[in-house]
Amino acid sequence: MAESTALDVQGVSKRFGGLLAVDDLSFAVRENEVLGLIGPNGSGKTTVMNLISGLLKPNGGEIFLGDRKISDRPARIIARAGVARTFQLVRILPSLTVLENVIAGAVFGHKRLWGRAVRQFALRQLERVGMGHAVDAPTASLTYIDEKRVELARALASDPRILLLDEWLAGLNPTELQIGIDLISSLREEGRTIILVEHVMDAIRSLCDRCVVMNSGAKIAEGTPEQTLADREVIRAYLGDEHA
Repeated sequence: MAESTALDVQGVSKRFGGLLAVDDLSFAVRENEVLGLIGPNGSGKTTVMNLISGLLKPNGGEIFLGDRKISDRPARIIARAGVARTFQLVRILPSLTVLENVIAGAVFGHKRLWGRAVRQFALRQLERVGMGHAVDAPTASLTYIDEKRVELARALASDPRILLLDEWLAGLNPTELQIGIDLISSLREEGRTIILVEHVMDAIRSLCDRCVVMNSGAKIAEGTPEQTLADREVIRAYLGDEHA
């Protein structure tokens, strides 16, 4: 039986004035797959995440969530359809407690819950990411990795069909990094469908089923982590011609 497609990006382009940030990009993500979206800084990876989540609209091409076109829909509708994300720079709601931040994800996301059910579900997500001890804490009291955990719990609270993680492991010390990799690995084992933008190659190798590699807005390689990281064009993009 053919594996079903969770997300399909078809010929998508995005311009900012004269800059072509994403250039005719196509790729598909299968159900229950972890796809790494990698490439050097400035290659367009976060722009792609913004296009998928509806923060930006493409100038050309289409994006489908299952068989539903989402590239023409606002971010709030895409979130309710089942796309949740974390951000390169952590975005939590500073006036709310840890638990209230996560409840917001459940109320406004794909799995919309209310009352006692939403509180119980949000508590389970906080336990899931190791933050069950801090449900009533103000967000101002959190460490950097704990802020990231709360943001991830908020994304999970919507019970998304697709989870977008934009450099979620960035800025962590070695101990925190291993904790983060283990956490994402556990999500993978649950069968989550994940698109992972990341520069930590150990995480890419251990977590991803396939990778799409971008450079200057275009796709330059696609395949398993082993195949793409050994590709001469990928090596050239990261390290320069003398290493290819």
